[in-house]
Amino acid sequence: MTTPNLSRRRALAATLASALAAALPPVRGARAGTESVLRIGYQRNGILAVAKDQGVVESALKPLGLEVRWVEFSYGPPLLEALGLGAVAFGQTGDAPPIFAQAAGADIVYAAAQPKGGSGSAILLPPGSEIRTLADLKGRRVAFAKGSSAHNLVVAALEKAGLSYRDIEPVTLAPADAAAAFSRGSVDAWTVWDPYFAIAEAGAGVRVLAQAAEITPTNNFFLANRAVAQAQPAAVAAIVAVLGQVATWCEGNRGSVAASLSRATGVPLDPMQRAVGRIRFTIAPMAPEVTAEQQRIADRFHGIGVLPRPVRVADIVWAPPGAPGNG
Repeated sequence: MTTPNLSRRRALAATLASALAAALPPVRGARAGTESVLRIGYQRNGILAVAKDQGVVESALKPLGLEVRWVEFSYGPPLLEALGLGAVAFGQTGDAPPIFAQAAGADIVYAAAQPKGGSGSAILLPPGSEIRTLADLKGRRVAFAKGSSAHNLVVAALEKAGLSYRDIEPVTLAPADAAAAFSRGSVDAWTVWDPYFAIAEAGAGVRVLAQAAEITPTNNFFLANRAVAQAQPAAVAAIVAVLGQVATWCEGNRGSVAASLSRATGVPLDPMQRAVGRIRFTIAPMAPEVTAEQQRIADRFHGIGVLPRPVRVADIVWAPPGAPGNG
């Protein structure tokens, strides 16, 4: 006989699997942005997803003779790999992926920031968990996507609890695989972002151990392939400008944003409304304090031996045409 908990877990796994697709492989062929087509990597949430739905990036780039092709990814690290290789020209991720990409020598630059835009992430506990505090994670199997913002949240949470990275058993899985493992009860905790977070937290018996806002600042970033930013700075500046307009619209139209993203993703409206409610829709230049926070994250990863070499975040901060120091 199937137990109620197992039935609920299977239902949760089915919902997650059907609602959210896996990452597409990088686009092969000519380097992104070197011809008349500019490829943009996006995930099914946030400002870029809304911009895709509205068609505003296409309108902004048309006067520059550029067409837009959208390439979908399920999370940041594969997107950054494609960006570094030039398979896409522009994209958005959380805080950790650009750091790992820079350490790996990826040819990328920070084009803009979304300060505190990634607060919709959390450490989740499955039904029946005995874990009550962050300190209780010691010796536990914690799932997260390697090199993602969830990875950073785990490390920061352990620091807050007085634990080290060696005190847990990291289980590095892509979001869809982690969702399945969480639903089976084969991991003790799962750290993930919206809309995965919003879907999973609605599961019967699922508990939130801690949200990102309680642990560490969580910024998002808009990045460009360095070669594209150098060859077509007006295009990158135009994308950032129009995304700023989209962000302003999103702040005042959250209900419409949730409805749009729900249609695009297949995620039910209720969890999507929760996810949208946690987003801070804003775009800003890479302010010194944002760059400094990103550097702290890089130093944190290098300090625990996860990042292969130290990086200097300021080295890949892009300045738009006409900005001070650009001549």
